[in-house]
This record gives sequence, C-alpha cells and structure tokens, in this order.
Amino acid sequence: MKDTSVPLKLVSILADGQFHSGEQLGELLGMSRAAINKHMQTLKEWGLEFLTVTGKGYSLTSPVELLNEAMILPQVPEKNLDVVPVLGSTNQYLLDNMHRLASGFACVAEYQNAGRGRRGRVWVSPFGANLYLSMYWKLEEGPAAAMGLSLVIGIVVAEVLQSLGAEGIKVKWPNDLYLNDKKLAGILVELTGKTGDAAHIVLGAGINLAMSQPAAAAIDQQWINLQDAGIKVDRNQLAASLINELRVNLRKFEQEGLSSFTERWAKFDNYINRPVKLLIGDRVVNGIARGIDHQGGLLLEHEGEIKAWVGGEISLRPQTNL
Repeated sequence: MKDTSVPLKLVSILADGQFHSGEQLGELLGMSRAAINKHMQTLKEWGLEFLTVTGKGYSLTSPVELLNEAMILPQVPEKNLDVVPVLGSTNQYLLDNMHRLASGFACVAEYQNAGRGRRGRVWVSPFGANLYLSMYWKLEEGPAAAMGLSLVIGIVVAEVLQSLGAEGIKVKWPNDLYLNDKKLAGILVELTGKTGDAAHIVLGAGINLAMSQPAAAAIDQQWINLQDAGIKVDRNQLAASLINELRVNLRKFEQEGLSSFTERWAKFDNYINRPVKLLIGDRVVNGIARGIDHQGGLLLEHEGEIKAWVGGEISLRPQTNL
C-alpha cells in the first residue's frame, strides 16, 4: 500500500470543514501547491467530497469527526486495539496478524479499499463516513460452538446504538441491521479451525453513519445512514462502546451459548410476523418469519408448518402474495 501519511495530514487539517488555501496547506506540509493538488486526488479516491474555490482553496463539503486512539483507549479497559486509518480490510488485517493476537483484540479504520461483505460482496467503505470495526475471538470449543454468533453481534450492535440515542434500530436474520426497512449495517464472521480444535474467528461490522449518495453509488440495495435519519452518534464513543460490549457478550456466548440471547433478538427482530421470502441458492421459500430457534436458525411458517432454516437470506415480500 502506498504511503498515506501526507493525505492523512491533509484530512486532519481539512476535517474542520473550513476553507484552507493551497498556499497555507503547502506551508504546513512543506510542499508545492501542485503537490497538494495531487494528494487531494487521493482524498477523492477515498470517497471524501471537497470543494475547490479559486482564491479560497479547499474545503471538505462537511466536517469529519476523525477516529482518535487517544479518545478511544481511555474508554476501553482492555487496551488490545489498533486504530489504522487506511486498510485493505479490517477483517483481513486481523486474519493476517492472528498469530500474535489475544482473544478480544480489535481494529478500527477510517477507510477500507478492499472492504468485503458476505458471499464475496464488496463493502463500500468511504473515508471517515462510517465505522469499520473488527475483532478476533478464539472459541476453545471449536467451530461448531460458533453457531449463531453473527446474531449475537447484531444484537450487541443494535443495543449499543440504541444506548447512544439511535432509536428504531432493528436486526435482520442472519447478519444485518436495519432502520426504516433499509440496511444500516452489515456483519461478517470469518472462521478458521478444524473439528476438535479451537475456532479462530474474526468478526467485522460496518455501520453507515454519514455516508453520502455519491460515495455509495455502487451499492445495489436500499440503504440508510444515521445522519439522514437525524441521528448523531460520536464515532469514537461508538467504537469504544462496541469493543467493550462485544468482549462482555462474547464471553457470555462462550459460557451460555445462544439461548440467553434469543429474547434480546426478539426485541429487535425487524421481520418478526411479517411475510418474507427465503432465498437458498436458486430456491425461494415464501412464508411468515416467526423469529429464531435456540441454535439461531430462522423459524419460517410455510403452509401452516413452522420449520427452522440455517442457511440463505430473507427479504420482505408484498402482503398480496399471501
């Protein structure tokens, strides 16, 4: 990855949302206006939107609240945390460094140039607009004990957002968060380990906080961010709270399994008692969502019978299809 030190310094100066002249920026960074302009193009590649006005200089279209390790760490009793502004992927960063990590180690980033979601999808990750967080966890009981883990992560993220004033957050089986029936956040759980051995897990969450429409042009589904919903959340506080609550609840999950989380899931279930279609490969099963079972399977009522499903994805379907 190319050196990002100068673009990051530029962002730190421009984060206030005010105009800064090319001359001023050049003096601060010890380079020519032409060089400044070149680095501004990197900011554009990162998804940052800015104005260039003759006689005034450069300004981000809105202020950016940067992640600040010095603000996050005092709020996190267990300090195992890396704040890395620019990464390929927070999940991949932990996977690559797993050999040296203790269970509960976390990573947050401002920007991912290779962020990923489930099933090989790209996770659009513009700079400073959202929160990209991953955590490593070791489950001594092995891969089978990880059943339902993505649901636990969804519950924790929803509860933390609610505690910070974000009302109306919902969870969608098996690994998304929704607001107003639009996708707000996604969860990716990646697991390595063989039966009989400990499971090494990296769990990631991407939460849309203030992502703009132009930055999200590549997204092929309905989405929403907290800012457009009139909800302001402090990114550093959110990062710290999520890390703390994930560590507490992952230990609880280790000890008690999913059973102690099913009632908490029900409080946030976006699709409970609603008509849905379950997509499993090329197969489509229509039914009514009836929550989850003790293993995290989707309970789907179809033709008067309720059956648990452990794979696939669901989406709403029109009431007229009933």
